[in-house]
Amino acid sequence: MNITRTFPSAWRQALTLFAIILTLTSPISLARAQQPATVAKPAEPDPLTDAERTAFLAELKPLQERLTTLRAVGNLNLDRWADAQLFVKAVVWALDFGPISDANAREQVQKGLGRAKQRIDALAAGRHPWTEKRGRSVRGFISEVDGSVQPYHLIVPSSYDPAKPMRLDVVLHGSTTATGIGELRFINGFDGGDEEEPTVFANNFIELRPMGRLGENAYRFEGETDVDEAIEAVCRDYQIDRSRIVLRGSSLGGVGAWQLGLKRPDRYVAVGPAAGPVDTFVFANSAWKHFVRLEPLTSWQKTMLHMVDAIDYTANARMVPVVAAMGDQDPYYDSHQLIEKEFAKEGIPFVGLVDVGAGHGITPKVMEEQLSLLGEYAAKGRDPFPKQIHFVTWTLKFSRCNWIEILGLKSHYERAQIEARVEADDSINVIELNNITRFAIHPPALQAAGASLTIRGVKIVLPKFSSRTNRPIVIEQHAGTWRVQGTLDAVTLIGKRPGLQGPIDDAFARPFLCVRGTGKPWNPAIGDWADANMKRFADEWRRHYRGDLPLKNDTEVTDDDVSRKNLILFGDPGSNSWINKILPQLSIKWNNDTLQLGKEIHSSHDHGIQLIHPNPLPGAAGRYIVLNSGHTYHDQELRFSYMVFPRLGDWAILKVGENRADAPASTVAEKVLNSGFFNEAWKVEQIRY
Repeated sequence: MNITRTFPSAWRQALTLFAIILTLTSPISLARAQQPATVAKPAEPDPLTDAERTAFLAELKPLQERLTTLRAVGNLNLDRWADAQLFVKAVVWALDFGPISDANAREQVQKGLGRAKQRIDALAAGRHPWTEKRGRSVRGFISEVDGSVQPYHLIVPSSYDPAKPMRLDVVLHGSTTATGIGELRFINGFDGGDEEEPTVFANNFIELRPMGRLGENAYRFEGETDVDEAIEAVCRDYQIDRSRIVLRGSSLGGVGAWQLGLKRPDRYVAVGPAAGPVDTFVFANSAWKHFVRLEPLTSWQKTMLHMVDAIDYTANARMVPVVAAMGDQDPYYDSHQLIEKEFAKEGIPFVGLVDVGAGHGITPKVMEEQLSLLGEYAAKGRDPFPKQIHFVTWTLKFSRCNWIEILGLKSHYERAQIEARVEADDSINVIELNNITRFAIHPPALQAAGASLTIRGVKIVLPKFSSRTNRPIVIEQHAGTWRVQGTLDAVTLIGKRPGLQGPIDDAFARPFLCVRGTGKPWNPAIGDWADANMKRFADEWRRHYRGDLPLKNDTEVTDDDVSRKNLILFGDPGSNSWINKILPQLSIKWNNDTLQLGKEIHSSHDHGIQLIHPNPLPGAAGRYIVLNSGHTYHDQELRFSYMVFPRLGDWAILKVGENRADAPASTVAEKVLNSGFFNEAWKVEQIRY
């Protein structure tokens, strides 16, 4: 179904401008593709003087010391501590990376310092009035990924009653540049202070606007984790009806809404993307002429698009309602038509609001229509136990849909789907499975007395433990026959499985620790290369992901680190004791002279390896190890969100050049010779090239 709206041209321009202010994101940042092809360079503004910097640092230091003292007390709610620390952190990033080059930027720094002091004073007095006010506030949480404080915007309507669970709308912001002052702008652009505002917010829902780690990460990996952690932070403070969480966003936020909503269709009651592209390759090579086109992609890079592109998950719109919106003059309108065709191919009705005459940003009337339709779904709430499941995935990173969880694939990055329904007697009938070797059925399915399980017309014997255990049961295929293996808590999953499926970039979406080798490398060139990769990762993580890279020497890593974090190991078996410890359990041969992975055999004097693998050490269940790699996309890719996708698979062999310690952090002398994927058993013998 297409819904169009036509507006008189005389006031179209005013409406569009108004829409930019009131649209689904705040503040909305139009994609840089909307900028002219050439822009006159403005006059160089005055930089921050040494005296100004010294004055700001003098104000900053006592605030940092007071926050350290408050946290050490131990009885302070860490979310409340983060609510104050977020201002201090934003000022630190602004001073470190800038640009603080005009009066407005200086005012934002000064305001950030003032707001930090206000909140620290309140906490020291045992108060936190911002948690009780209605209206706008800026809040924070401590991310489990790297221990950093991440901010988010919140709007609590005047009608909120703590005794009654309320709908939550998660609104993803548009494209933003990850400048040093960007976080401060994100905060100050929304901060309404901690006192009650005269504005009455009459919405019937709480509105959350995550920062998503800022920048152009496209809400992928740690960007997605940021959204999840922000939701949980709000749920800790407010009564949220989890069956009525709406996901929406515009521009880059629309990209995020499409992909998060379709890949995890059981988390939201409805999804409302606006002006957001749905794929990578078609979009990149057909958009405005001054967009950077993708270079010819390698086979493994093309494969990785199945992990990130929302369009491949269109079939999951059967499980979560989608109300899309886009202007027909939007340069991304082809993407709207592309997803509409995919809906038709899947046989799913498409609710697409086409804003006739609008460019990159929808008008208030169309936004009101979208919110109205989303509100109808939210009013009903999400069915906690849908009687029919139709779920598609291409990776075990996205493996769950309500009471069905896929636990094993025949082959990653090929379409896998399952269709199952609950019969009248509460029996489960699995009608279709493609590219699936193992799955779980979660309660409340199969909990009724006498309920049976049928897979593709064959009735499966259910052991006694599977009935009314209130635990998920695991069904696995052996020699073409499906059998119940046991309850999920008792079955040992091996091979690629949810949370341990790769690729390398997946390691940074959960708690991780970089480990620096302190020994002598077998080959100096490899030691220098490993150090250069770690240096680049630390620099990119701080600038683009707004945190300090978690880092320890190999001699400092504890058993607790091993059990709780993905270990990112830099060095070689000579320099890093943890690489030496796990090497016998990996599918590689590495000595002073030779590096071998499957068919790849190279000199270890000037060749390095990057890979991801389940951590084989005792106590490390569910954790990764990574060798010599941070993200596989870097500054060049992080300029534009559509370029943010894994550039390597599970492993890569690289030719190493000369890496000098005094070289810029962004410079690593290396050339990828080959990359690929381990098979579903995490073995190298059947690597796909």
